[in-house]
Order: sequence, then C-alpha cells, then structure tokens
Amino acid sequence: MKRTAPEVLPAEGGLGDEPLLAVDDLHVEFHTRAGVVRAVNGVSYTVNPGETLAVLGESGSGKSVTAQAIMGILDMPPAVIPQGEIRFKGTDLLKLSDDARTQVRGQRIAMVFQDALSALNPVFTVGWQISEMFRVHRGMSKSDAMKKAVELMDKVRIPAAKQRVHDYPHQFSGGMRQRIMIAMSIALDPEVLIADEPTTALDVTVQAQIMDLLAELQRESQMGMILITHDLGVVADVADKIAVMYAGRIVENAPVHDIYRAPAHPYTKGLLESIPRVDLKGQELYAIKGLPPNLLDLPTGCAFHPRCPYRQDNCVTSAPPLYEISGTRSSACHYWREVLDGEQQ
Repeated sequence: MKRTAPEVLPAEGGLGDEPLLAVDDLHVEFHTRAGVVRAVNGVSYTVNPGETLAVLGESGSGKSVTAQAIMGILDMPPAVIPQGEIRFKGTDLLKLSDDARTQVRGQRIAMVFQDALSALNPVFTVGWQISEMFRVHRGMSKSDAMKKAVELMDKVRIPAAKQRVHDYPHQFSGGMRQRIMIAMSIALDPEVLIADEPTTALDVTVQAQIMDLLAELQRESQMGMILITHDLGVVADVADKIAVMYAGRIVENAPVHDIYRAPAHPYTKGLLESIPRVDLKGQELYAIKGLPPNLLDLPTGCAFHPRCPYRQDNCVTSAPPLYEISGTRSSACHYWREVLDGEQQ
C-alpha cells in the first residue's frame, strides 16, 4: 500500500522571515449559468502579528470572497480558485487536505461574520454555542466548557454573563450579539482574526465600542487582524494599513495615515470625499458617479475608468499595474501623481 507523506501544518510559535498571513496573486471565480464571475483578480496582501489590515471597498468588490477563501469556506463548486497562494506562517493553505484545513479554521484563523443574528443558531442558547468550541476542539466536559463560555462573555463585556449564558440570541441587542460572535471567534486563541463588517447596522456609539473591544483583544494577544468594511470612518483609529479593493483588485494600499492625508487612487479619493464632515455642514455630500461594474463583463483597461474624473484614453485600453509609490504604498492608477497633487486632467 502506498504511503502518503504527512501534511505539514503551520508551526506554533516563531515565524522566521515569513509574515503571519500572506495572500499572493489570489484569483477566485464563480462558474454560473450566466458565465464566469471573476470576483477576485490577483489580490495580494500580508498581515503580521499585532497588525491590523483594513480592506475597503463597495459591495461586490471582492473583500468578503477573499476572506472566505482564506477561511476555506467557499462553496466549491461553483467557486474555483484557478491560481494564487494563501500562506499561513509559510504553509500554503490551499494545498492542505480538508481535514488539515479544519485544524487551522477556527483554531488558528477565526472569523467574525457580518450578520450576527443570521450566524447564531436561534434554537440554542448563546452559552451552548460558545461552549461548543471547547467541547469539540478541546474535549472539555459540558460543565467546564460552560464555565469557559461565561469567562468569554465577561471578557467581551456582556453584563451578568453568568445569568445570560442561558439566554437565546433573540434576547440580546444587536451590539450584544456581535460581542457574542467575537467571544466565539476568540475562544480558541486564534493567531489571525478576520472581522467582516463587524459594525454593520449598529449605531455609532455601539460601533465605537465594538472597534475598541477588538483593538483591546488584539493588544492582549498580538493576533493579526483583517478588518473588512466599506466605511473609511470606522478604521481611522484602529488600522495600521489599508488595502482598497475595486472590481476584485486591490487598487491602492498604504499605511493608514498616508491614505487619509493624500490618497493616490481616484476611487480612494472618492470614498474619502463621500464621508460626512462636520466642517462641511450644509454642503451637498459627494457621491462617486455611476455603479460598480458587472463582474461578468468587466470594462476594458482600468475597471474604474467609466466612473473616473481622471480618465484618459489609455485608461480605456490599458489596465494599470500596481505602481510602487514608495516602499509601503502603491496605486493601480496611470495618473497617481495627479491624484496625489489633486490635479485633474
């Protein structure tokens, strides 16, 4: 009988020269009756311990699909990953078997999903759902696992956790349900946390509380974090660097302060200008013209050119590469210098 070599899982502890997580030239397609949807087109980024990467863009830009590919939770088919690598501590997750990938998912890389009410099971108490992580992955008894659930609910600041551990999801507010989701995601001390729109549908005060909580948990454990959002205002105080996505591509990446000080892509510039500002009270709020492209039929050249105020003839015919602006930032725009200077052609 032929023996197969044991799979090498990502090592605990040191990283060497490798980043904690590296996505390299990732492509994701969905093969549908209408055609091939190219949802992710050559995305590359890295995350290091204790670092927060914010991934920004409108709905349909490929942010969540990239995260689902990292987690290994895409339905395949219809999803296909024709090329690319997802390296966790040097190990390409795409080459692991399903069993080996399961050992990474949830334990080493965890995810906070966007809609907590849909993600939580309505027929089980929140304590049962949190404690399941310890029963399944750590082999704990029901009583010990429930004690850990109470500890986690305390950690994410849910009042009266010992009593509320027996409540059901519908008995909690939106902000409290999101805290329960965070408790479940950090239960097994992951090294990477992916937070997919964690503040959607929450009021501004609760949004700030959730972001402060995530930042505090990250400082305690030095986990790397990917924060997926469409709201530049949410990430200003928590992100270290930003990757802006449009039509499945990263069109700009830079340290967070560089993005806010001087964006180098027209799409990023438009997103920043569409944020409401107190000093512009009474003025009409800017909106990016047009709609995101149909991923079944992407425009020629730069996918953003139909909506771009900096558009020139070569933007229609030639897709821009990611031009290196400095060692820490790049922009997929032929006219990034003009965007930085605020000069339209």
